[in-house]
Amino acid sequence: MNILLTGATGYIGKRLLPALLANGHEVTCIVRDRQRFQHETGGRLKIIEADLLNSDSLTIPGPETDVAFYLIHSMGAAIDKFEELEIRSANNFIQAIKGSKVKQIIYLSGLQNPDAASPHLQSRLMVEQLLMNSGVPCTTLRAGIIVGSGSASFEIIRDLSEKLPVMVTPRWLDIRCQPIAVRDVINSLMAAMLNPEATGRILDIGGPDVLSYKQMLLQYAEVRGLKRFIIVLPLMTPRLSSYWLYFVTSTSYKLAVNLVNSMKVEVICRENAIESLTGKQPLTYKEAIAMAFDTLPGTM
Repeated sequence: MNILLTGATGYIGKRLLPALLANGHEVTCIVRDRQRFQHETGGRLKIIEADLLNSDSLTIPGPETDVAFYLIHSMGAAIDKFEELEIRSANNFIQAIKGSKVKQIIYLSGLQNPDAASPHLQSRLMVEQLLMNSGVPCTTLRAGIIVGSGSASFEIIRDLSEKLPVMVTPRWLDIRCQPIAVRDVINSLMAAMLNPEATGRILDIGGPDVLSYKQMLLQYAEVRGLKRFIIVLPLMTPRLSSYWLYFVTSTSYKLAVNLVNSMKVEVICRENAIESLTGKQPLTYKEAIAMAFDTLPGTM
């Protein structure tokens, strides 16, 4: 297939690209800065330098494109206006592909809670709606915390568990989520391509474990052979929680604020579609952690 890949320098894009090439696909990547793109080009891989926030810079390749992956997220770019950035980027993308004959858009979104939504999850939902109503057949895959080396959420779990033998934590650590291994996300994205069972649908994908953030920290420590103690402090405010993540972990303050706002909302799969989509049983949370340390660069 001929694939258009946005977000190729992002966490998922950098892992999806080698999988696409290994499966024999022709890939065109849209990147904001060619210098940040650490991959040999030529042959079955082409590069377009463009900014999706600037419609004048955006040129979509001709009618031969089969699938367009939309992997653009702005959560780390701002605290209070990243929703505007996400909507503008999505609208520019939709306008650009209308002149082509893309057969399918695939968007990686976030698991939703119908009873509550953070600004981050609300922005993902708005982008979903824009893409699903674009006139181009669209598949939306919703995932929660992605477990793998380099994932922002996973790196926070790693930093906290590795650095703090005793943690005094905010009460949102008792909130539940459904983590998923990065390998299973990549497999799901690949399985969705021109799949009639996935086209036009919104599918939740997750691992087999539903865990609180406290359980995730303790299970990480168990896999790593670390002895850790966690004390939940019910009075820690979201602002203090954000500073706590910022000072203890390697995350930026903007990303810490947005992550805290999202972590206060329980997000689990309403109906987990991963096995029917990929035909494979997803990795457990502990298996995903172990794999994150065993995986070599450039592999999944």
